Amino acid sequence: MRHSLPLAPQFYVTAPQPCPYLADRMERKLFTALQGEYAERLNDALSKQGFRRSQNVLYRPACADCTACLSARIRVADFRPSRSQRKAARRNADLKRQANSPWATEEQYSLFRRYLDDRHAKGGMADMDIFEFAAMIEETPVRSRVVEYTAPPAPGSRHRKLAAVCLTDLLDDGLSMVYSFYEPERARASLGTHVILDHVDIAREAGLPYVYLGYWVPGSPKMGYKANFSALEIFKNGRWQDLGDPESHSGETHPLSVDPIAEQVARISLPDTRSPV
Repeated sequence: MRHSLPLAPQFYVTAPQPCPYLADRMERKLFTALQGEYAERLNDALSKQGFRRSQNVLYRPACADCTACLSARIRVADFRPSRSQRKAARRNADLKRQANSPWATEEQYSLFRRYLDDRHAKGGMADMDIFEFAAMIEETPVRSRVVEYTAPPAPGSRHRKLAAVCLTDLLDDGLSMVYSFYEPERARASLGTHVILDHVDIAREAGLPYVYLGYWVPGSPKMGYKANFSALEIFKNGRWQDLGDPESHSGETHPLSVDPIAEQVARISLPDTRSPV
């Protein structure tokens, strides 16, 4: 099934498959290729409309009768860490951050495998080999960085140990955390929270207003943690709005709760490709 706009990227819809977040639901994705000289503009424009990047594809949930997945972002200027988040920052104060070009390493893949085996052993990425991992990191047509966090060397070693990694896109209005993973042995130190807090710091230092976290899914234990961050906005009903009370949001499951794909595509705002880059 294909839909398109005049002089615009082609949009496609995936076949229904089991939802990875909510039991007994099926998911579909609306997606388009991200390529060519206007890739960055398209990534910027569609990220503001609830899309996410995966390699050279931009996608957004377009499920037939469910609207649970909501794109989320932190409003940097208004963000204030909670008490537990401040504790997480202190527990990880020994980590050193370094932002690199998007290049995959064996050390990253080793950490990635430990993370998946501990946290997502039955997930869709569980069988990803090193070549697929390298493609996830390196196949990016936009401005991206691999942000690494390293811990102090073990006794008798000079090499700092890789503790966390985040593949991050640089948008015109913020940072998009495409995918992050971390050392399972440090899970009790809330390392995942620390990585988000540090990205808020990076965005603030760069004068960028938002940090995009991906999808918040009410009712999903895997994705519920995002609601713990203050100044959180969600993209709902075609606009960004304050999260408010997390309990007030739920995914509708009526066949008429979702607009037809053609109508969704028609409402997508695309960047002007006639002006120079």
